[in-house]
Amino acid sequence: MHHKCQPCSIRAQFVRFCSTVFLCGVVSIVSAKSSNPSSPNSLMMAVAWKQTAAEYKALYYQAYNIARMQVERALSTRTPGDKTLAVLMDMDDTILNTVNYWGYLINNNQAFFDDSIWDRWIPENKVVPTPGSVDFLAFCKDNDVEVFYVTSRNQGAKTFEYAMDHLKINGFPYADENHLTVLTDTSNKQKRQDEIGNDYEIVLFMGDNLNDFKRVYYVTDIDERTKLMEQDKDLFGRKFILLPNPTDGHWIRAVFGESEPPPTNTNREILRKAATRSSWEQ
Repeated sequence: MHHKCQPCSIRAQFVRFCSTVFLCGVVSIVSAKSSNPSSPNSLMMAVAWKQTAAEYKALYYQAYNIARMQVERALSTRTPGDKTLAVLMDMDDTILNTVNYWGYLINNNQAFFDDSIWDRWIPENKVVPTPGSVDFLAFCKDNDVEVFYVTSRNQGAKTFEYAMDHLKINGFPYADENHLTVLTDTSNKQKRQDEIGNDYEIVLFMGDNLNDFKRVYYVTDIDERTKLMEQDKDLFGRKFILLPNPTDGHWIRAVFGESEPPPTNTNREILRKAATRSSWEQ
């Protein structure tokens, strides 16, 4: 085995250290200020996956196949006098594919979610159905299983109208005022979920965020959030059906302390630390 002599090793380490410091400084400056489309962007890999990966689409088909199996099971065990069956659905990144928005952010060198851009984008009706969503919800309609949409959005006075348009334009059933709830001042869906549960037997909750299932998950500590999820591990695939979303959600709140962190160098460092919580050390 070849060993470097100590002086050469120290000198090499010093050169590597200086190079790393210099490059990190350049990356920070470029990330913060440059409009160069080839500059580093923390969203790039996640958005590329959402835009292109067959695996991403397959996870939706898998989720909706499992959802159908659970609804079929509930239908097979019904008896006279039972409550009407229902499923509770989130909208964005659950039944609606929002990659067009994320592509815009990449093209405009935005490395974090931008609420003002989102609010301008929503009325453009660029959302499309996620794979499997239309077929599953049509199956529910055909079998008299009611579908309730509960979403958190706020684009001003027309917020509800925009959300309703997204349901109608994309051919989703139960696109009416009785089945759509838009929360403009909170992300807490628990109250509305409980109200629906009083009148219906809820077969499934479907969403891309743990907070779509239970408010208890709305915490800012990564490990606590994971522990709470693991306490409900038997519900996933049975009562809770989770869709993939690596770009936004309350998992980001657990990392940064807020769901829509500003694109600062401090937050880029927080993101780096989150990405290296487990890292091979040599």
